Amino acid sequence: MDALNATFSNGLLAERFPLPPRPDVDMARMVAYRLERVRAELRAADCAMAVLLNPVSLRYAVDWREYALFQSRLPCYYLYVPVEGPIVMHGAYGGNCTAIDAYRPADYLNVFDGGIDLADNARALANEMTGFLRDIGITEKRPRIAAERFNPSAAQALMQSGFELIDGEAVMEKARYRKSEDELACMRYSIAVAQHGMAHMQDAMTPGMTENALFSLLHKVNIQFDGDWIDGRMLASGPRTNPWYQEASDRVIETGDLVAFDTDMIGPYGYCADISRTWLCGSDKPTDAQRDVYRRAYDEVHTNMAMIKAGMTFREVSEAGFRQPDAFIANRYACLAHGVGMTDEYPKIYYREDWDRHGYDGVIEPNTVLCVESFTGSDKGGPGVKLEEMVLVTENGCEPMSSYPFDDVLLGSAAI
Repeated sequence: MDALNATFSNGLLAERFPLPPRPDVDMARMVAYRLERVRAELRAADCAMAVLLNPVSLRYAVDWREYALFQSRLPCYYLYVPVEGPIVMHGAYGGNCTAIDAYRPADYLNVFDGGIDLADNARALANEMTGFLRDIGITEKRPRIAAERFNPSAAQALMQSGFELIDGEAVMEKARYRKSEDELACMRYSIAVAQHGMAHMQDAMTPGMTENALFSLLHKVNIQFDGDWIDGRMLASGPRTNPWYQEASDRVIETGDLVAFDTDMIGPYGYCADISRTWLCGSDKPTDAQRDVYRRAYDEVHTNMAMIKAGMTFREVSEAGFRQPDAFIANRYACLAHGVGMTDEYPKIYYREDWDRHGYDGVIEPNTVLCVESFTGSDKGGPGVKLEEMVLVTENGCEPMSSYPFDDVLLGSAAI
């Protein structure tokens, strides 16, 4: 462990990826922009208000950060966001969020806080919401509400009380799609923190350490610089790289192994840094099979980055995407690109092989951020490679936001 800590402190790559100063973000301006995005989508959906439970939505709408992972499975808070009127938080432990106008007790919507039978709490919520809307001047008989992840008890009580419910998740995803300059500054800082952590990982990576020990360095850097959490333990080595989606374990990394990972990091300001790289551990002589799959993944990511432009439909992107040989189709990644902001976001652009079952259309808009992905591994076995870049979509194409270098040893001299 002493040797690992010394490597962590003095690595050469970490010196190449120092942290920039925290951006001078006008937080009030950024929160006001995000809140207006939410309210604009509520107006477009003809909703009187939203009721938000998702911790990512709470962070987006009012910069609420408390106990986010706890809230994700035991929702003890909920937030009223009317199109016009006061923003009210129910059930909060703290009270320091300047975007919130009032704090009130909650009618708990989870069994841990509210007991096995939630029907009474659900009826109390419906009555309280009726009173709130009346107090802010909403008197229509069947008000439309954008409700986020309500359980059946709450949804039934609200509908029985005359509310019309629509999916609040759709409202929030549409609001979060386009990014302000302040948001982009936050995202660039989160990416810088992630790349600083990746550099520490690559400096420390040696045969004999476990996958968990290696991935823990990214967690450490994220928390050290005021990040929040990591969505998945997406790191695998050696024979565990193919197929993908095998999370980090106590497997000992060996000389000559490929080590593939995906940061999935919810970093500073609540913004996601979602970057993938694959490295060769302890050797400068990759096998032909390792070089082959690395080149295929690299070409897929860079070809698709060059192809994507504002104004294209999701289907057009899917149809124009890089085509891998048949042996690499079965183990393909879940999508060729997806939106990203405070986490993975709308849209998810499916491969053509998945379009008929899962695909949905829309338009790539400027000032959106996408992750362009590839996992390449043969269905006959052998090594796998995961690569992913974050890009800002502009009127003229894709502008890379992540900048961590690719593995020259694996890539060889034929880099495009």
